[in-house]
Amino acid sequence: QVQLVESGGGLVQAGGSLRLSCVASRSISSINALAWYRQAPGKQRELVASIDAGGSTTYADSVKGRFTISRDSAVYLQMNSLKLEDTGVYYCYARIVSFLVYEYWGQGTQVTVSS
Repeated sequence: QVQLVESGGGLVQAGGSLRLSCVASRSISSINALAWYRQAPGKQRELVASIDAGGSTTYADSVKGRFTISRDSAVYLQMNSLKLEDTGVYYCYARIVSFLVYEYWGQGTQVTVSS
């Protein structure tokens, strides 16, 4: 079992920046893949960015060039040039592959971008 705890959300004006952090209850280096998802009101949860154990990253088209995912002792999401449509609850996700695939989610942190 892995617990994920997010922090760093809040209220920010459009064009501003936030940095989200996700701390895991086990070593980050032992986790195969980490990602950030978000869910806006009335919409489905969507993948924002992911990073694998080798450091390879993927991004949703809507955040490319603005968001950066990274990992060391935790996983981070640096969000710049925030837009109103970035508003939502951001969830940390971890996947561990060990004979079976184990998936874990954090409780989420609210990000609200205002005009």
